[in-house]
Parts: sequence; structure tokens; C-alpha cells
Amino acid sequence: MCQALSLSLCCLLKIYSSMDLPVDEWKYYLLQKWSLLPKSIQLTISTAETLSDIFLHSSSLLQPEDEVFLKRLSRGYLVEKDPNAPLFYRKEGNKKFQKKDYTGAAVLYSKGVSHSRPNTEDISLCYANRSAALFHLGQYETCLEDIERAQMHGYPERLKPKMMLRKAECLVTLGRLQEAKQTISDLERNFTAKPTLEAPSCQILQRNLHHLKMKVQEKKTVPETFPGAVTKAFEDIDIREENKRISSASSSVGLCTDPVKGRYLVATKDILPGELLVKEDAFVIVLNPGEMPPLHHGLESKWDTRVTNGDLNCHRCLKHTLATVPCNGCSYAKYCSKECLQQAWELYHSSECAVGGLLLTLGVFCHVALRLTLLARFENIGKVIKKLCDEISNKDISLPESKNLVKTLGDSHGESEETGKIVEIPIPGCNINGKYENNYNAVFNLLPHTENHSPEHKFLCAISVSALCRQLEAASLLAFTPGLKSSKLKAAVATELCADLNIWGVAMLRHMLQLQCNAQAITTIQQTGSKESIITTSRQIRLATGIFPVVSLLNHSCRPNTSVSFTNTVATIRAAQQIGRGQEILHCYGPHESRMDVAERQQKLRSQYFFDCSCPACHTEKPKTAAGPSWEAFCCNGCGALMQGDAVLSCGSGSCTGSVSRDQLVCRLQHLQQQVGMAWKLLRNGKLEQAIQQLLGCRQDARSFLSAEHMMVGEIEDDLAQAYAALGDWQKSASHLQKSLQVVEARHGPSSVEMGHELFKLAQVLFNGFAVPEALNTIQKAEKVLLVHCGPQSSEIQELQEMRSCLLDLPPTPVGPLVYCPTGREPWQMK
Repeated sequence: MCQALSLSLCCLLKIYSSMDLPVDEWKYYLLQKWSLLPKSIQLTISTAETLSDIFLHSSSLLQPEDEVFLKRLSRGYLVEKDPNAPLFYRKEGNKKFQKKDYTGAAVLYSKGVSHSRPNTEDISLCYANRSAALFHLGQYETCLEDIERAQMHGYPERLKPKMMLRKAECLVTLGRLQEAKQTISDLERNFTAKPTLEAPSCQILQRNLHHLKMKVQEKKTVPETFPGAVTKAFEDIDIREENKRISSASSSVGLCTDPVKGRYLVATKDILPGELLVKEDAFVIVLNPGEMPPLHHGLESKWDTRVTNGDLNCHRCLKHTLATVPCNGCSYAKYCSKECLQQAWELYHSSECAVGGLLLTLGVFCHVALRLTLLARFENIGKVIKKLCDEISNKDISLPESKNLVKTLGDSHGESEETGKIVEIPIPGCNINGKYENNYNAVFNLLPHTENHSPEHKFLCAISVSALCRQLEAASLLAFTPGLKSSKLKAAVATELCADLNIWGVAMLRHMLQLQCNAQAITTIQQTGSKESIITTSRQIRLATGIFPVVSLLNHSCRPNTSVSFTNTVATIRAAQQIGRGQEILHCYGPHESRMDVAERQQKLRSQYFFDCSCPACHTEKPKTAAGPSWEAFCCNGCGALMQGDAVLSCGSGSCTGSVSRDQLVCRLQHLQQQVGMAWKLLRNGKLEQAIQQLLGCRQDARSFLSAEHMMVGEIEDDLAQAYAALGDWQKSASHLQKSLQVVEARHGPSSVEMGHELFKLAQVLFNGFAVPEALNTIQKAEKVLLVHCGPQSSEIQELQEMRSCLLDLPPTPVGPLVYCPTGREPWQMK
């Protein structure tokens, strides 16, 4: 039993990330419960043909002791407000503030805000302290917002003079002189009427006020600026000609369907590289908790000072912010503004707030499933319930059975044999007018692939959803109906839901199963680096999980012809190459030909997406050669030729007679990786000279047995480039980047987005080294690649344009030849 249990769990863990499914303790618990069920019950659930049967059979097995165990797990997540926490976080924030780590201080003050109740001294003090950190970070508008919030929540009178002085300084800096003069005048009047400061502080305040008055006089000729005039630098351009039949898509895209491919997108005209094809806002998103979830009870400290996605991003729109606004009911949900808070509360958080710890325990997929079901209420509630009753209890929605049927939306009429009239065959997810929209109907029609999921997985999902439904019902049945305006309608729907709460459970189960094949990981670039270093490392992280009905229509290819990027909750699909009219528009689900071989790709796609890939890359790719791809190949120590063979390798040139076992070379590679890892730690700790010496030794060793395009060779060269850049030796940095670039080009291709990012990095190095001709040439190359993948409004394109403008204003400065690089362990760039 134990062996079967561990194998089932391993299978589940390989398919999903750790945050998608419930916590391991609950998974183990339910899988053990499944293994102890009588075979007859297992067979009933395993062979059930409808989601309704699966849900009802599984939920009937949920016992009170199971719910008690789950509640104990969910209590480990500290999502309630703790009245003792604000003081702790304020003190910890003050420590960061004194060390001039204003970003760290702002995050800790935000944690204090999230645990504070409204209209208390705690929340006003946390807002005021955060405003000071934001002032030092130059975020003057946000600082003013926090000052207003502190006042609104009853900031103590005795402390107001200092905060109002900060407000006046912000207004002067922003050029809002009239408001600044009024604030100074109010401050002087209040100070005269109610002197609350001691003599030394009073003198300092008066000096600062005098200084501010002088600043106002100096700035009288400066035109006033307004927040509304700020340009939206990172907003992408809209689709020039939107598709009338597919929302969020360009007119160059058509929707087709056939019994083999299902629904898919094609080009209705010739498409050029870089053309914007889809720009879609997610129908629903759930912020991922982050790599480090909240601490559980019993650990050293119940108050967590670690920073996660939820501390830095709005839980509704994903906007990055240091100045979050918390939910009034819990300490977990945080937003970028009062508007986002209100919208989230009205749409879904009023139902989620009381079960926040449970949702963190049950995982992101369960949370997304609940949110989808809650959003369904805001469409025609009667039609939604009828759809769930009529369709959920049937088998998965399937396409018409005609083997020869191929239909394109927009050219979708056919002639009936009986009547001779023109009829239209509906495509699942489209409305009565034949339009495919970003709405619940489209989401509902995404396939759950019920028959493909393992019985254990369906049992896990069904029991988890059932437990969530019971908690929601216990909290408040009307939690399902906050969007209804009429009290009579509320009462009528509440009665119907009371009788058929299982309908919503089945809907959530359907959505949870859909997510394995249809959830989209929303990613962003996370940057880290010390204040002293001029280098910052960056990595792509999963910020949230979303559902994009139109993006979900794209089929997979291991050699895709599109590129996807994200701006907060918006997904943008661009053509990565020329796409001819009638050609299918393809997206990569993860397994890419440049990252794994065909056997590994096929296995991953089969286990998660339930299909055998037959894309051109898989169809034409030959099995691994004896040498393997150049980025994984070993070379002969004598002549440098690639080594051939399986267990025993010999020189491929035939001129050398020596041989060596593969295991010996693999062991040598592992040792080299450890040495490079040690060098990386030295680099991260600022011991640059030591890191360089270590890396130079590693490079010499690598050259003796690895191909010139091996991944490890590229990583070593990239690390050397980073070390020399940190020392300000731009010429050597660029030289190592050029060697590293060979690996990127060999593995990903000259037009790949990976090449674009590396060209961007090289452009930064050349720019800092004042190598004008080389920098301008590299900027041009980087723009050519990144415009295709990221669009003209991406941050990298914006910076490249700024670098070009600066260089063209400088007199030519002759500098030695500086060259170019690939991605090492983590991408890096200049601050």
C-alpha cells in the first residue's frame, strides 16, 4: 500500500507545481483514504462517466474527521488579523529604515498595515511610517496617498507636524506649489495654535518650514505637473483591427474546429513577424502565494518577515506596488488601490475572505475554480444554473462526430442535405451569434478531459471541492449571491442554491480538472541585487495563474510560431515568424525543442495534456545522435572533435584511438558544476577577484572535455562577464559575453527571444564602456529580435531607445572591439 501511495503522489507532483494542488499533508491524507476504500467504491468512482457522479460519490465519503484534519492544516496559515502584529512589523520596519533599506522597510510597514484594523492608531502609524520610506524612494505621489490614509484612520495629533512637513516637501518636489503653500500655511497656523513639540524639535521644524518656503519661491516659474499627465510607458499598443468574431484577437485570426485538433486558430491572411495577434485580459486570475508560504504554528516566529508575491503585487490586477491597501477582514488579500479592493470584494472576495486559510491549503487550482464559479453569478444567474444542471451532468462537451468536418468561424456556413438551406454548425463556447468571447460561457466549454485524469486525482479534487463547499455553506449561503440587486431575486436564488448547492460543487470540480490543460502561468521578471553592486540578477517567476479563453484556443507546437508575454493580467501573443494564410497559429505549452529532446517532450505532453505531439519538430527530429546536441556534447581532449558512443565514448574524428566511459565524463561534469557553483557564491557575496580566479580555472577544465557550445561553457563565460562588469572592466565583460553567445545561438537560434535578452545585456555592457559603434550595432540587433517577441512598448525596447539617444549625443570615443553573451544560471543586467 505504501509503495502504491508514494507512486501515485509522485505522479501528481510531477504534473503540477507545488502551489497548484493542495498541501502535501492533505494529498497524502486523501491518497491514503483512497487506498483504504473498498474496491467496489474505487471502481464506482473510477468508472463514473459524469462529473456529477464523481462529485456526489466522492463527497459522500467526506467525514467530519476529514474536515477536522483539513481545518487544522488551514489554521497554519495566518490570514486573520493579529492585533499584536502591527507593532512587531513597525519595529522591524524601523530597523530596515535606520539601515536605509527603504524598500525593505516599506514592505514590513505594509505587513503591519495588513494586520491592523481600520480606524486604529496602529494602521495610521504604519501608513505614516510607510510614507516616510516611500518619500526616500522618490515615490512622492504614493507617499501623499499614504499620508492621506494615515489622516483618514486617525493619525495622532502629536505626530502630525512631521508628517505634514513631509507632505509639503512632496508637493514642492512635484511642483504642486499652490497645494504646498496651503499645507505650509496650515502647518504654521496649527503649530502656533497648538504647540506640541519640544524646543529642539520645534526649532528643526521652523528651519525646515523656512527652507520649504524658499523652495516654493524658487519654483514659482516651474509649470505645475499633474499625475494624469504621466505617460503609460509600459502599455502595449492595441490591436489595430479587432476581430468581429473572436474577442481580443486581430482580424488576421480565424477560429477552426475539427474532430482531431478540436478548436484551433489559423491565419486568415499573411502575417508578418512581430504582428500582434491576441491581446487578452484574463477572465480570472489568482495570485500565487509565492515560493515561501506563510509560516505554520510552532515555528520560531509566527510573524513572517519574508517577502512573497502577495506582499508586492495587487491581488486583483497584479500591479507591482510597495504601498498595498489591505482587505478590512483578513491580513492576506492586498490591493494597489481602494478601487481594486472594492471591485475584488464585490466580485469574489466577500465569499473568499472567511476561508482564506482553507484556500491556501487547497491550492491555487481550487482557488481559481471557486473564483470562476463566483464570477458565473454575474452572468444571467438563471441561465448559468440551467446550463450547469443540463450540461454538467452529461459527458464532456464534444465536437460533432463527422470525420470530415472542418469549420472556420467567419466562413462557417454549410448546406443542409434535407432542406437545401444554409445552416451554421455551432462551435462550443460561441454565443448565439457565433462570436467567441472572453466570458464564462467560453470558460465552461474548455474541456476538463474527465476520462483522462487518474481516479486518485479526480477523488482528490472532488473531496477538496466538497470540503470547500461545506465551509462556504457554513459561513453563509448568500456568499454565492452578492452580485444580485433585488432582495426577492436573492431569496429565490438562495432557495434554489440551498437545494442544489452540489451544482456549484460540480461546476468547481469541472473547472479544477480544466485547469491542468488550460491554466496559464502568468510570469514576470524578478530582479535582485545589493545596493552597492552595479549588477542585478533577474529570473522569470510565476506570478499568478489565469484563465484566458482565447489564448486557450492555441494548440501546442514544440517549434511554435508565436511568442507570449504578460503585462499584469494581460497576455499578448505575437507572431514570432512569418505565418502564411491558412497556416495554424501555434503556441508552446512548455516542452520546447531547444530545451528538451523529443522523448522527454512527448512524455511531458502526454502526462499533463493527454496527447501525442505530432508537430514538425517531433515529426522530423531524429533520435539523439551518439554525440548528442552540441550544448550537451563531450569533446576529445586531444583534437577537440565530438565524442561518439553510448556507454563508452571514442573520438568522432577517427584519428584518435583513446576511449573513455560516459560515466567518467558525467562524473567530471558534476565536479565542474560544483566548482562553478562555488564561484557563483563568491560572485554573489561580492568576492569578485576570487570568483574570477575560480571561474578561469573552471573554464580551462571545461575546454578539455566539453564542446565549445556546451551549456556549462556558456555559463562559465556568462559568470565571468558578470564579474568583470561588476568591476567596471567593460571590455573583458563584453569579450566573455561574445563567447557565451555561441551557446545561446546554437541552442535557441539567432532569432529567439533568448538571443534578444542576451543582446540587450551586451548592449548595456557596451553602452557603459562607451563603445559607441559596437553599442549602436548591438542595440539595432537587439531591437530587431525583441520587437518581434515583446513589442515596441516593452521595458527593454524603451531602454534600448534611451541608450541609442544618449550615444548619438556623445562624441565618438574609440574603444577596442567589445563583443557578446548567453544566459547563465540566472540572467543579469546593469542597474
